[in-house]
Amino acid sequence: MNSKRFDGRIALVTGATRGIGHAIALQLAREGAHVIAVGRTQGALEELDDEIKAAGGTAATLVKLDLRKGAEVDALGPTLYARWGRLDVLVASAGVLGPLTPIGHLSNADWGEVIDVNLTANMRLIRTLDPLLRQSDAGRAVFLTSGIATRPRAYWTAYAVSKAGLEALVKCYAGEIANTAVRANIANPGATRTGMRQKAFPGEDPSTLPTPDEQGARIVELALASVTANGQVFDLGRPRA
Repeated sequence: MNSKRFDGRIALVTGATRGIGHAIALQLAREGAHVIAVGRTQGALEELDDEIKAAGGTAATLVKLDLRKGAEVDALGPTLYARWGRLDVLVASAGVLGPLTPIGHLSNADWGEVIDVNLTANMRLIRTLDPLLRQSDAGRAVFLTSGIATRPRAYWTAYAVSKAGLEALVKCYAGEIANTAVRANIANPGATRTGMRQKAFPGEDPSTLPTPDEQGARIVELALASVTANGQVFDLGRPRA
């Protein structure tokens, strides 16, 4: 793998403190990007920053943010513009599973959290960061989805709806940026060895699954300036061992 493919690029990663988002943030930093790491836990953000520096990357910009707080998400764009004037890469990897339960047992609070984090926050991210991505010579945005978006199953209602909505959202955005230097795509990492996967499938042997590092590296490829695809869904899962 060539090194420093993101040298001098500014990259924002949501969900950067765990799982695939953590792996993506590290990979981007190793390859020269200045990472703006967004997460809910300050301690975990600081641990990520230590890992980035230990791996030879520059210190990250740490943003403690709950994506359910819309006004704070909206403020990201103006804040980043004042400091850098552009954004080269957005990787929206934050997500919550929510309860796997019959619709009749799904509370308003649980429904609201899943939709707010997985769907509404990404609309707000696009809205506030689009002007910065357009200031880049090759703005790239990648959003993480799941196979459940097109293959919904019983008891997964909130998560399935949120991911189906996310795919529609990104495809609409891709149409709006078709004549610009910005490209937006969707990545489905498939079954991966994450805490969310373990919560959803507690009886599964995690050793049969690819690691966040493996899948994170594949997602990072979609953030390269050389990528010309727009509005596409990339299924990155590999056959189970």
